[in-house]
Amino acid sequence: MLPARLLHEIEKTVKKPVSEIFDLIAGTSTGGILALCLSMPDKNGKPKYKALDVLKLYEDEGKKIFNKSAWKTTISLGNLIDAKFPIFGIEEVLDNYLGQAKLSEALTSIIIPSYEIEQRMPFFFKSRKAKENPDYDFKMKDVARATSAAPTYFQSLKLKVTPPVDYFALIDGGVFANNPAMCAYSEAKKVFGNDEEIILVSIGTGQLTRQITYDESKDWGVLEWARPLLSVVFDGVSATVDYQLKQLLSDDTNLKIISDFRLLWILEATTWMM
Repeated sequence: MLPARLLHEIEKTVKKPVSEIFDLIAGTSTGGILALCLSMPDKNGKPKYKALDVLKLYEDEGKKIFNKSAWKTTISLGNLIDAKFPIFGIEEVLDNYLGQAKLSEALTSIIIPSYEIEQRMPFFFKSRKAKENPDYDFKMKDVARATSAAPTYFQSLKLKVTPPVDYFALIDGGVFANNPAMCAYSEAKKVFGNDEEIILVSIGTGQLTRQITYDESKDWGVLEWARPLLSVVFDGVSATVDYQLKQLLSDDTNLKIISDFRLLWILEATTWMM
């Protein structure tokens, strides 16, 4: 909700939709859902949603996405042997908002990280690649589902593809790119070249503030570490990328706002894991 509110203010100020403001958008997990919705066209080729519309997605559909019944809690032994939330809620919401739209239809360039667990490799959904290769032109709702399949929260996605591989087994891209800013910066350098001026706008969703003290954690085993470890990984990955880009784009870097520059919008996914 925080990034959606901020993007709403940007749209009001610039008087343009997000897809016309940014040359490239990267988003992981909940950030990926925002990126896909705000780059989705309507039947006339115009942006279907404004940031305020996507804000309502979270306000109106949050309970459906995070719907945990007493029966689900019981059979999963309190989330110990099954995903915390059933997938029908999030899949219904994504279908309602994204329908049959394809990645190649995105109104601006987008990059959405996910992770393939069987081949053990990062997997990037790119609108640029979808336009070049129909085999990688996936439905936006499937891309959103893949990037938000947070381990222990939602089950992984089995995405059918054309041979020689039958399917990809995908989970939340936050396991390696919770902050996809470096992914986007690298993509921008490849696509736009080194001579382009780049303005990078990184919008997070807050940060974890609860401490894990030495005294409480020093004797933890697998069971005790299972839940907090994922948040530690996500938070550490985000902070590392933030550090790296601050070194690359430090105050003494010659970045000028000129009439012809590339604007990147990065959506982190920190609080999806609350």
